[in-house]
This record gives sequence, structure tokens and C-alpha cells, in this order.
Amino acid sequence: MMTSTTQTDQQLIEAFMNGNASAFEQLLNRHKNRIFTSIVMMVKDRSLADDIFQDVFIKVIDTIKAGQYNEEGKFLPWVLRIAHNQCIDHFRRVKKNPSFSVNDHGDMLEASLFTNENAETAIIKVQRASDIQFLLNKLPEDQREVIVMRHFANLSFKEIAQKTNCSINTALGRMRYALINLRKLMAEVPAAVA
Repeated sequence: MMTSTTQTDQQLIEAFMNGNASAFEQLLNRHKNRIFTSIVMMVKDRSLADDIFQDVFIKVIDTIKAGQYNEEGKFLPWVLRIAHNQCIDHFRRVKKNPSFSVNDHGDMLEASLFTNENAETAIIKVQRASDIQFLLNKLPEDQREVIVMRHFANLSFKEIAQKTNCSINTALGRMRYALINLRKLMAEVPAAVA
């Protein structure tokens, strides 16, 4: 029998569809850091990211159980797309149903304008995050991972080294090369970040 580390994502999905709940747990453990980090990168709020992360996996489980999963061999990109869409949906809900409190003077117009400005700012942040994601996806996996953990998940280099099973110096080196490569990419593809 294959171990979870040698089974492909597709094999784990098939096992889950055949009633093996631990197969999905293995699949989740394999990809959860990358998915959660991409959500944190978009929403910039860890507790909100936790909520969205749970919503993403409820949707993933429901889709697989309904037999509607058909992204053979592309599980991670499929889940990242769902996560991206869930983040966009969150920002749309915020814009559609803004919450605000009236100040002591009862100036509702001022409070409403402030809320609309925040919704617009949130949409701009989503677009910037999308631009950044485009550039990050062009980096080698190890460099992208360090950038995301450091700048979007706010992990220390010691924590990054522990999570990636490397030395602190290696994590620092990956960060250095990632920043050099990002500068090159920004120079080559200025339209992507304009």
C-alpha cells in the first residue's frame, strides 16, 4: 500500500471519495500552509483568514462529495482559485453591506463615506494582492514560500527556518534571492504591477 507521502493528490481525492476520511486530512495537511498563507496575503487579517480557510475547505469537501471535482492533477491550483474567489466574495459583501457606527454627533453621512472609502480601499488591496501574487508565482517555490511567510504571515526567520526545515541562513539567503528576482521581474513586467 502507498503511504500518504507517495500518493498523488488525485489518489488521495479518489480515496476520500471512496469513504477514506483520513485521505482528505492528508491532502489538507499537505497543502494547508500554502492555501492559508495565500488567504492571509489577500485579506491581511489572520482571524478573517481562518474563517475564509474553513469556508474554502467546506466548499472543497462539498464539491468532491457531490462528484463535481474534475481538475485531475491540479488540486492545489483549483483550491487556490476557490480561496481567491472566497476572498473576493468577502470584499464584495463588505462593500454591499457596510457596517458603520454613528459618531457622537449622529453624522451618518460622514460615517457612510468613511465606510465606502474602506470598501474601495479593500478592492484596491485585492487588486494589488493579485498583482503581487502574479509576480510571486514566477519565483521558485522555496523563494516564494519565504517571502509569503515573512511578509504576509509575519513569521520570523527562525519560524520560517523551522517550518521549511532549513537553517536561518538558508532562509535569509532565499529571501535575498527572492527580492533580487522580484526586482528583476518588476522591471521586466511593469504592466503587471501598474
